[in-house]
Amino acid sequence: MAYDKELAVRIRGILDNKKIRFEEKEMMGGACYLVKKKMCVGIVKDDLMVRLDPDIYDDAMTRKGCREMNFTGKPMKGYVFVEPAGMKTDKELGLWIQLALDFNPKAKASKKKKKKSK
Repeated sequence: MAYDKELAVRIRGILDNKKIRFEEKEMMGGACYLVKKKMCVGIVKDDLMVRLDPDIYDDAMTRKGCREMNFTGKPMKGYVFVEPAGMKTDKELGLWIQLALDFNPKAKASKKKKKKSK
């Protein structure tokens, strides 16, 4: 599955301008940006995936271009998708990224999978 490479350039630029150290990984058919080893934002097709504070989830859902993230038939509270209409400008994209960065210190890192012994 292809993802929006121009959006990837824009995300990298915003994180670099903020002097945020991040790791970029291709996963889930898209790209994911980790800050302090925790998922922060990502790209699925041409949508931005944002991990944000569940306490502001309902408010975020009222913003232009925002919709629930639903991979499994069940909404994932604390994660949203933002359609291109909600991030046309770098200022709009930057606001979404900042919401993810604000939550990052409180976010839990995913658990490492244990290697199976033979």
